[in-house]
Amino acid sequence: MRVLGVDPGLTRCGLGVVDGLSGRRARLVAVGVARSDPDLDVDQRLLAIATSIDAWLEEHAPDAVAVERVFAQHNVRTVMGTAQVAGIAMLAAARRRIPVALHTPSEVKAAVTGSGRADKPQVQAMVTRLLALTEVPKPADAADALAIAICHLWRPAGTLGGPQRAPGSLTPAQLAWARAEQSARRGSR
Repeated sequence: MRVLGVDPGLTRCGLGVVDGLSGRRARLVAVGVARSDPDLDVDQRLLAIATSIDAWLEEHAPDAVAVERVFAQHNVRTVMGTAQVAGIAMLAAARRRIPVALHTPSEVKAAVTGSGRADKPQVQAMVTRLLALTEVPKPADAADALAIAICHLWRPAGTLGGPQRAPGSLTPAQLAWARAEQSARRGSR
């Protein structure tokens, strides 16, 4: 399975593409950031980010898009921009009928480091190790996008909470995970 991870941000939107391999391993495909100029009006900034996301989707053809779930922050302006960019990423994927998942920051941290309270340097170090990279991806938004993609490879349950897709639109791996997650939930009730 190939996953595009998106760490939404209006100035810098982290983008990371990871392929899932056998034995719970992952391989880096691409990593970077989509940028927008803070001096532009918000609509133009969103257009710049959307254009970049569209290009990444076309170039890398992911099986799923995993977006960090926007959480409450004290700075309303920051959370608004982050939410707008998350929406753009979800819309771009939906237009291509690519399943979308949302993962919380603590869920991503737990999947990658084993602790939902890990700090950024711990997440960056584990992403570097898990993908067998020689150096930490920069900026931090890029490393976060890779962490989101890795989280989705290992915990794809985020797709279950979203709108259901047409039959056959999930990959065989996603269907197997979804069935296993549903079975586990039913068994724990």
